[in-house]
Amino acid sequence: MDVREANRLGQQLFLADMFREKRPDPVAESNYPRSWPVRYPVAHRQLTLFDLPRRHPRTRRCPPDPPLPDLEAALEYALLDHAASFGWRDALIVNARGVIRILLALQDTPGAAIPVSDVAAVTKGRGVDNLKSVLEVLASAGMLDDDRRPALDGFFAQHAARLPEQLAREFGQWFDIRRHGTTTPPRYKPTGESTLRRHVASLGAILSTWAEAGYQSLREIDRQAILDVLPDAATDQRRTLSAVRDLFRVLKGQQVIFTNPAARLPRILVRESEPMPMELTKVREAINSGKPVREALAALVAFHALRSSELRHLMLTDLHDHRLHIGQRTILVAPYVQEKIAAWLDERARHWPNTVNPHVFINGHTGVRTCTVTPSWITNTIGASADAIRQDRILHEATATDGDARRLSDFFGITTQGAERYVRTVTSHTTSSTTQGFS
Repeated sequence: MDVREANRLGQQLFLADMFREKRPDPVAESNYPRSWPVRYPVAHRQLTLFDLPRRHPRTRRCPPDPPLPDLEAALEYALLDHAASFGWRDALIVNARGVIRILLALQDTPGAAIPVSDVAAVTKGRGVDNLKSVLEVLASAGMLDDDRRPALDGFFAQHAARLPEQLAREFGQWFDIRRHGTTTPPRYKPTGESTLRRHVASLGAILSTWAEAGYQSLREIDRQAILDVLPDAATDQRRTLSAVRDLFRVLKGQQVIFTNPAARLPRILVRESEPMPMELTKVREAINSGKPVREALAALVAFHALRSSELRHLMLTDLHDHRLHIGQRTILVAPYVQEKIAAWLDERARHWPNTVNPHVFINGHTGVRTCTVTPSWITNTIGASADAIRQDRILHEATATDGDARRLSDFFGITTQGAERYVRTVTSHTTSSTTQGFS
């Protein structure tokens, strides 16, 4: 709009020709191909005579020219499109562009899918964000060759490497069945990674002890050998026995061993721990810290006792009508907490105006992605464990209501068994105080 037209239609509220024009969309204005070249990635591979370590260029501003300009142009468009979709900043785009150009220039087979190990070598020392951003672009373009070894497999290999050949083979058979499951009787579903990792750690220590004692195979293990290696603490004994029973049960079903020496071992009874109150000084400091994200996190835990996992997965759509909608629960948010959440959302919009992450709590790493923050980030931001604060708030409510289990279940979304744990704690302390008063 020029000066004459502005005067004709209404009052001029700005100085003509003094405002900055909006930058053109780099994707819309570019001449890069909109359709991916079907010939990439190529199916053939150029074999190398020697596998020598590469010296990757450290500069990102003047990387070597890639041998295939059309592939470079297609990846440039994929980069700009991905960056525009996820609200990347210019610095992240520049870094990813430089790494991609280096990767294309150093390919043994030009046009082949790029291995993750090559991306990690080029981005070494440049931060995790650069590595993940390049992997995301290559994956979106279908040019990523994921040659990473699963962390769980490496964790198992570390424990199995110290064992004799026969013990390691039997340990590996159990791990393979639990890792992938089996469809032949007896059938097993794949075990969760966290559970399997705990079992591997417990069994690795026990098998190493048996190997040092001279055992070469699990067929030589009897009931007394199992009892000799059990730890002293009741909690550790229970965890170890669970892993040992599973090991021999699976191998007996696969006919690797003939008898199950763990079949009639006594069960270890572990005394249930009592929930304990915590010192709330750090919580008060967090609520009044002046940092919007820390204040919002601390207020949600202190007022409504949300779990750490609930904070991580809390979506923007879960907040409406002054209520939190978490699963089947609807929580009426306290006015003080509403103010803290509103301050954080304003701060969030200022720092990441173009983010597409649907979660309420994001940081510099997740702001350009759609993943959740980590549990350690929640703990470090608050300055205290969110679950410890939640336990303190539930215990406080149980004390205030004289152990009303139904109210605890409704307020905090815990099971009846979990609520009774707090009720027993409050009742036992009340009984002991009454007894001391009469005496």
